[in-house]
Amino acid sequence: MLYMILALGLNVIPGFNGLLDLGFVGFYGIGAYTSGLLTVHFGLSYWVIIPLAALNGALWGVLLGAPTLRLTGDYFAIVTFGFSELVVLFLTNEIWLTRGPLGLPGIEPASIDLSWLGLPVFYLEGDTPEVYFLILGMVLATLFIMHRIETSRLGRAWFAIRDDELAAVSCGINILNYKVIAFAISAGVGAVGGSFYARWAMVLSPSDFVFWESFLVLCMVVLGGLGNIWGVLVGAAVMVGLGELLRVILPMLGLPMNSRFLFYGLIMVLMMRLKPAGLFPIPAVAAQMRAAKVQRRKPATKAVEQ
Repeated sequence: MLYMILALGLNVIPGFNGLLDLGFVGFYGIGAYTSGLLTVHFGLSYWVIIPLAALNGALWGVLLGAPTLRLTGDYFAIVTFGFSELVVLFLTNEIWLTRGPLGLPGIEPASIDLSWLGLPVFYLEGDTPEVYFLILGMVLATLFIMHRIETSRLGRAWFAIRDDELAAVSCGINILNYKVIAFAISAGVGAVGGSFYARWAMVLSPSDFVFWESFLVLCMVVLGGLGNIWGVLVGAAVMVGLGELLRVILPMLGLPMNSRFLFYGLIMVLMMRLKPAGLFPIPAVAAQMRAAKVQRRKPATKAVEQ
């Protein structure tokens, strides 16, 4: 369910706006360390930290998006990838703040203080039912927000930008402003996911936020269907379930755990060949994929005719 939150957050960029974001894990790490540091040094309640982590992530989303969203295609993807690597380097090297490779231990779990009712304090730690319902509530809240955004004026503007930027501009849509808002919302959701991870794992390390995490979440979005919030949930469930299944199967076959990346790659290759728009594509994205496929075939057809 944590990956469902991350996938819903990332879906705002490639699914709603048509941009390739390879640095989403950077905001995930920012949210996690925001939560961890505020807990260790100031002892703030998790319920106070959630909005602070979201605001911090959104701020960095704006700082990254405002100067770079004029870029398109591969150039934008390279910039976002560079941002995620900068975040990892900062978390690794700024030992005075993050403890670097030593990790950040001593993070208290989230809790519900009902002492004012004469009840004990409930600590939401480990794999307890309380933690399950906490993350389930966060998934439902994120899903509700994304659904409301999808059907709002903001969501329709994003879809117009994704489908045809020139037509969107001619309708009076300020493309840069709407893209910056998208980046802020996506980064804020990623930071909220990171805030939960910090209070659940209770120890953080820069190695938790490497590029592989961005790639994995992007695979979930592509597998489920770009722009389809329900498909994204399915994609997250399938990819995480497959990963846990391979943890059991690979040792039985005598294969190293790293070989699971080969299976992930094979799945994505098959998806790009058989279902390029995902398992549950929205009509607009599916139509774009079909149009691109026809366009790629035209030069070959003309060459044969000549």
